[in-house]
Amino acid sequence: MKITAVLLAAGQGTRMKSDLPKVLHPLCGKPMIWHVLEALKPAATEKPVVVIGYGAERVRKFVGDAAECVLQEPQLGTGHAVLQAESSLKGKTDLVIVTYADMPLLRAETFRQLVETQRLNPGPFSLLTVIADDPRGFGRIVRKDDGTVGAIVEEYVATPGQRAIKELNVGAYCFNADWLWEALHRIEPNPKKGEYYLTDIVEIAARDNLPVQAVVHDDFVETIGINSRFHLSEAEAALRMRINREHMLNGVSMMDPAATYIDVEAKIGRDTTLMPNTYILGGTEIAEGNVIGPNTVIRDSRIGNRCKVFASVLEGAVLEDDVDMGPFARLRKGAYLKSHVHMGNFGEVKDSTLHEGVKMGHFSYIGNADIGSNTNIGAGTITCNYDGEKKHPTEIGEDVFIGSDTMLVAPIKLGAGARTGAGSVVTKNVPEDTLVVGVPARAIRKLERKKKK
Repeated sequence: MKITAVLLAAGQGTRMKSDLPKVLHPLCGKPMIWHVLEALKPAATEKPVVVIGYGAERVRKFVGDAAECVLQEPQLGTGHAVLQAESSLKGKTDLVIVTYADMPLLRAETFRQLVETQRLNPGPFSLLTVIADDPRGFGRIVRKDDGTVGAIVEEYVATPGQRAIKELNVGAYCFNADWLWEALHRIEPNPKKGEYYLTDIVEIAARDNLPVQAVVHDDFVETIGINSRFHLSEAEAALRMRINREHMLNGVSMMDPAATYIDVEAKIGRDTTLMPNTYILGGTEIAEGNVIGPNTVIRDSRIGNRCKVFASVLEGAVLEDDVDMGPFARLRKGAYLKSHVHMGNFGEVKDSTLHEGVKMGHFSYIGNADIGSNTNIGAGTITCNYDGEKKHPTEIGEDVFIGSDTMLVAPIKLGAGARTGAGSVVTKNVPEDTLVVGVPARAIRKLERKKKK
């Protein structure tokens, strides 16, 4: 059986008060439409169809090859929106899931349950409902005597008795495809707005004496729809707690889950502890046994085992095993800290590799550099890598000792075992096992290097 999802994403979302199409507003690191597309994957067998309208090209660009996009122009209601998929799907699929791109908390298992209900339903479609005290403007479900759905009554036309109904229409459906395309052409325009509402399709089935089944959901939070920034914050909080719970069940410790922010694609290994006010963003991957935070932001980075990252910021960086850094350290894009590196407070590294056992003192900046193993970078060291036009590399061998407040004017190379005196301004290459001092730095003697274990 072929099953195809039709995702409605054409609305402007005026209550968001934004130039960004509503469905592209981010939620735990991904646009809300991404979350719905991911949840639909296990339930559908075919490529989904996304109905676009406002901000069409921006939505189309984001969706890319993940779905076929069809344009709704003009936008004449939800029934009219689904009808735009007819030319793409008629005769090509057996069941059609219809849902909204602004309902990002619906789970894959919910869509699967909806599909399974329709498989067993002799009638033309099944829909998802929820029991809730707060209707949030949702349509009310009116049941027939036999328990099937007889109508969906929108709140603005509901009688006082109908408004008291607590079973609400969520906005997720699974249709028999052949019946759907015929029924959509029978929907009459709303006399007040001139739009074609998908919810009117229930009455068409009722007139034909065909049963409409409902899957009653018990989790109102999962059915949150987003129409405003406030709703977006509600959904963000709910999804964040869902993500955090999953990580904790998999062995991650959080001192305060409510103050721990993890994007949906981040991966974290067992026995890692996340302290309060920690942000794990983008595609970050963290291995096992680490202590991260508090007050730490990590984006699109990779962290090995047993690292300690305290009150620091990492973006596009890599840490191997047993690295400790912070507080107030910053790793910019291209920073690579190998095993057993120590990085002190108020240090910054960009586009540089610090090899095994490097010790980098506080208040230092390392850019476009390769630092050999077991080298000590004294406090206040600066790689002067930019000459106003181009950036230049700094190469430092192993077992080097860089004195405090040393300026390394790139391009420059320091051989293994070299040393610089405090306050030196190094403008020329330094041979192995040589001490340089002064401004500009000059060699004063050769050194006998002690081999480190």
